Amino acid sequence: MNPYRFYYPIEVRYGDLDPQGHVNNAKFLTYMEQARVAYVKELGLWNGGSFLGFGLIVAEIRISYHKPVLFGDPIKVGLRTTRIGNKSLNMDYSIEHSQTRVVFAKASSIGVAYDYALGQSIAIPDNWRATITTYENELS
Repeated sequence: MNPYRFYYPIEVRYGDLDPQGHVNNAKFLTYMEQARVAYVKELGLWNGGSFLGFGLIVAEIRISYHKPVLFGDPIKVGLRTTRIGNKSLNMDYSIEHSQTRVVFAKASSIGVAYDYALGQSIAIPDNWRATITTYENELS
């Protein structure tokens, strides 16, 4: 069974390539960021307005590269929330070929709920916890 309910398609752009002709490793962070933004919008946690009103900041990211992505490869980013703590949450990612599901990279991140007005981390809002838990448990 596929553990990812949410996928976000990515178009590999010419500018994403490095001199070796494959996607630069730093671009994977951007692909993951695009997927995170789409995920919170899909779940209705952020309306697309100012990010100052939606405080989720990245505290840690780990990426394991499996295979290079080449220009023209159709890719998608699978994303799931795997843990919700008091002030943080963990997300897993799978960067895959859209058609063959060959995995180019696996990653994980820790995000922290943050109040920009107060300038500090805060407890995960109850509506985030409920919405994410419901969404992710619909896989089971």
